[in-house]
Amino acid sequence: MTRDELTAVLEKQGMSEIIELIEDAENGYLEELELAPSIGLLRDDELNKEVLNFLEEQGVTIIYMDEEVE
Repeated sequence: MTRDELTAVLEKQGMSEIIELIEDAENGYLEELELAPSIGLLRDDELNKEVLNFLEEQGVTIIYMDEEVE
């Protein structure tokens, strides 16, 4: 999915915060993103995968936090 396609889908779904993450990544303001593996960034698994792939292409390191329950 291209950047334009991705942002169009996000805009249609009212996900302006995710569009801001994409813009921050493109401008070099986002270097790392910490996520819980079971949650991800978005509820839509396919869209989540596309956004994370795009962010990684922009040089963002995705860090998956440990979810161990004590």
